Amino acid sequence: MNPLERLRQRLPDYTVNDLFLEALPEAAVLMPFVDSAEPELILTVRSHSMSTHAGEVAFPGGKRDPGDRDLRMTALRESREEVGLPYKEVEVLGQLSPLASRFGMKVTPFVGLVTPGVELVPEPGEIASIFQVPLSFFLDARPELSEPVEVYGRRLRMPNYYFEDKRIWGLTALMILDLLNHVYDTGVRFDLTEA
Repeated sequence: MNPLERLRQRLPDYTVNDLFLEALPEAAVLMPFVDSAEPELILTVRSHSMSTHAGEVAFPGGKRDPGDRDLRMTALRESREEVGLPYKEVEVLGQLSPLASRFGMKVTPFVGLVTPGVELVPEPGEIASIFQVPLSFFLDARPELSEPVEVYGRRLRMPNYYFEDKRIWGLTALMILDLLNHVYDTGVRFDLTEA
């Protein structure tokens, strides 16, 4: 079974755990995979002029607007605004558990497949660049894990991936590892909350 077939088959079995009882402001991101024989994950480098997460690797996404029907819409709208990804070029397969950012946002990731060859254009006020990482890189690489840290009542070991000159860490890396553990059985334990 190829990696995207496995993603389609296993993601519907994912159980969303919403462990955050706090009424945090909501945000959503899109984890966009290029739908091809050699799937790649689309990531961005945030502009250095941003007030939060400046220069960091992130998925396209942002805060929920009052007009957003749901968080899925937030992820799609923000992806269009930040990287020019048209709605019709994304097939949303499902969502993962929300995580709390260090800036007090509850961030829900949505996993999607993107039509190959779609031209993406960074919104210069928010995105410095767009790059793609082969899914095979994440399946083959073991992330570096930090010492346990307390995050909103959870004990987490924060993962770090290094791809070319990019450091993929924080919520972005946690979301990737959560997906890899569920869909591809990578077995890298990062949540020590119930240890």
